[in-house]
Amino acid sequence: MRMWIAHEAGRESMGPLPAGVDVAVLPAVDAPPPGDPAEVEFWVPPNVSSPALVALAGPMTGLKVVQLLSAGADAWIGRLREGVTLCDARGVHDPNVAEWVVGAIIASVRRFDHFARAQAAHRYADGEVTPTDELTGKRVLIVGAGSIGAATAARLAPFDVRVTSVAHTARDGVHGVADLPRLLPDADVVVLLVPLTAQTEGLVDAAFLAAMPDGALLVNAARGRVADTAALTAELASGRLRAALDVTDPEPLPPDSPLWDMPNVLLTPHIAGAVQGTVPRAYRLVGAQVRRYVAGEPLDNQVRGAY
Repeated sequence: MRMWIAHEAGRESMGPLPAGVDVAVLPAVDAPPPGDPAEVEFWVPPNVSSPALVALAGPMTGLKVVQLLSAGADAWIGRLREGVTLCDARGVHDPNVAEWVVGAIIASVRRFDHFARAQAAHRYADGEVTPTDELTGKRVLIVGAGSIGAATAARLAPFDVRVTSVAHTARDGVHGVADLPRLLPDADVVVLLVPLTAQTEGLVDAAFLAAMPDGALLVNAARGRVADTAALTAELASGRLRAALDVTDPEPLPPDSPLWDMPNVLLTPHIAGAVQGTVPRAYRLVGAQVRRYVAGEPLDNQVRGAY
């Protein structure tokens, strides 16, 4: 079986592979193909979302499995030929994204962003924004009760917060999206961790933001298009809310976006999952998937429909 992966380092992390599995590396969209694409049966593409990357699957006429390194699969859904199984990397990014969420919340409520700007200006900012807010005792609403949401809730628990979780469909201990209008006014922090689907695109609109209480913090570690950029920019410009954004729409954020200069906005460039442990963790999953595939067993993390 011919298999292409995106990282040379992934070879070791996959562990022992079944006999007959031939592995080659295609590290980037514009890299020369390491062989005949038509012979590729199992593909682990680079962790980027672009039409050019998805288009590389076209000449892979023998392709049977696409195993993503990302938790999100929105760029791929509906764009692969019939008979190709699409799998995401559910579970791989739980610790890193959850860490970013907790770090972003603390940085925002304790105003580390303000002090970082003061440091760059060589200004001792004692008294400028203190006393700051604190995480202890906050009411945190996690919108997206998947594995990353659960990991985030677990990491928030030691901070003596009250966590409420929301999913597409209500279940035991988890509210449905329909409950958001009554939950938002009671949330000090709203964390977005939903996949991008037709149902979640633009979920955070003017009405959603207006329902959040004064001084609340919006944390987006999902996808930029989950929030309506115009509505978000207008609400943040008023100064009524704060935001910590790892994702934006568009992305990269244009240099002339007002969000760059807002003192109530913390921005990072879609790096919540970019930690040193990601590649080894991801390829341990890949190795397990290859062994299942060769053995004729069902693959984990199959993406069906729009999730």
